[in-house]
Amino acid sequence: MRKLLVALLAFALLFGCVSHQKAELTIFHAGSLSVPLKQIESGFKSYAKEKLGVDVDFKDEASGSVMAVRKVTDLNRKADIVAVADYSLIPQLMVPKYANFYILFATNEVVLAYTNQSKYSNIINSSNWYEILAKPDVSFGFSNPNLDPCGYRSIIVMKLADIYYGKNIFERLIENNTNIYSIQSHIFVPREIKVKSGKIKIRPKSVDLLGLLESGAVDYVFEYKSVAEQHKLRYVKLPNDINLGDFKKANYYSKVSVTIGSTNKTIEAKPIVYGVTIPDNAANRKLAIEFLKYMLSEKGKEVFERNHQNFLRRCIAFGKVPKELESLCLCQT
Repeated sequence: MRKLLVALLAFALLFGCVSHQKAELTIFHAGSLSVPLKQIESGFKSYAKEKLGVDVDFKDEASGSVMAVRKVTDLNRKADIVAVADYSLIPQLMVPKYANFYILFATNEVVLAYTNQSKYSNIINSSNWYEILAKPDVSFGFSNPNLDPCGYRSIIVMKLADIYYGKNIFERLIENNTNIYSIQSHIFVPREIKVKSGKIKIRPKSVDLLGLLESGAVDYVFEYKSVAEQHKLRYVKLPNDINLGDFKKANYYSKVSVTIGSTNKTIEAKPIVYGVTIPDNAANRKLAIEFLKYMLSEKGKEVFERNHQNFLRRCIAFGKVPKELESLCLCQT
């Protein structure tokens, strides 16, 4: 009887350990993914405890997507998942040395966000927004193009506006106020950006601008539509020809390109598509795959849609995609 009791206790202890095994997932991600990822992590935490017998703790680091990638490639830091606002950063900077696959999963568009206290908020619209920004008493902000795709997309939007409206908008708004410049339709962003006046505010990632906007320290900020919606901000919906949100306009967008000083890489303007990968140095690769299965499933899609960020009808994957994820994606060789 004593031996049976000891055996039962041992089994109970073992079962308890397996059912509540502790694990940690480190995620480097774009700041614009903060809200939906938190919600997905909450759902996955319950799922993992019930179905996988794992109690997951998440270690999230939000930053500009360029910085998220460089934490792995330049700083040799370990991450289980890297999720970025511009999928092309993964093949450009991570594959094949730091990762062997990537998945395209969500879209967005650039808007001009503001509040009721923003100057001229009662008259700004999709036809006069650039005239409002050019007024001497108006300030506006965007994220650092060297660190964050929303930053280089913001200045791409202003260069596309040159073409769309047939006016020198980029010169008036950007070149006259910073050392960022363009030659024809190609933009050059110096490694060290210098702001020449108080008209422009630049922060490391786009969500860092929200506090400035809500406090009235800046009148307008270039932001993703999903972030503006999540924070209940007013915004100008820019024409599809310049907002980088319309796949039918891909050829039009490609008229503009940008070279960023932080990587010395050139990026051709294209519709906004988010991407995700599991770096080769992931400490918990199997659990990271399980998380991506959950994120890319209908449950994850519902979270993104609820947060005003559209999912691709079907995710697109490139490289050596884990077998567990193949059924969720259209896999390309």
